[in-house]
Amino acid sequence: MKIIDRFSEFGTRYLARRTSRRGFLSRVGTVVVGTAAIPLLPVARANATGQRATAPNEETLEGAINDPTSCDYWRHCAIDGYLCACCGGSQTSCPPGTVASPVTWIGTCLNPGDGKEYIISYNDCCGKSGCERCFCNRNEGDAPVYFPARSNDINWCAGSTGDIAYHCSLSVVLGVATAEE
Repeated sequence: MKIIDRFSEFGTRYLARRTSRRGFLSRVGTVVVGTAAIPLLPVARANATGQRATAPNEETLEGAINDPTSCDYWRHCAIDGYLCACCGGSQTSCPPGTVASPVTWIGTCLNPGDGKEYIISYNDCCGKSGCERCFCNRNEGDAPVYFPARSNDINWCAGSTGDIAYHCSLSVVLGVATAEE
């Protein structure tokens, strides 16, 4: 038993000589603040299976409300930027030479064809300079920058790898919005 006492006393005294209470509290504080900041980091909002939701039926829609190159297209209710459908891509895929940013902002848009609200993910396509065609700025449900998931005023290309130049924006259906019970 005496040897365990001596070993623990030696270890405690050695640690006390090499560290201070302030240093210890400083490290603990850094860890606490660091872990508290983790929920503030941007995240990729893919579903668990990695598959996109099936798009709603748009066959009954006519005119600009069913035209992905129009600002009046039903999915563009919260978009802010150039439409990828006018820039060599579609409403769900980036033009060649660009990549979709892994972080997005979201909106909830009403599909007039079936009367349902859908959650739309707005992804910026990055890697080339701005497309300069079909600019749309609709701010339905837009939130201030301090609520980033619903703000369309942020350059989301900053979250992508490589070139962070903004080119255009996608509008991808994530699923049907459900009402809170």
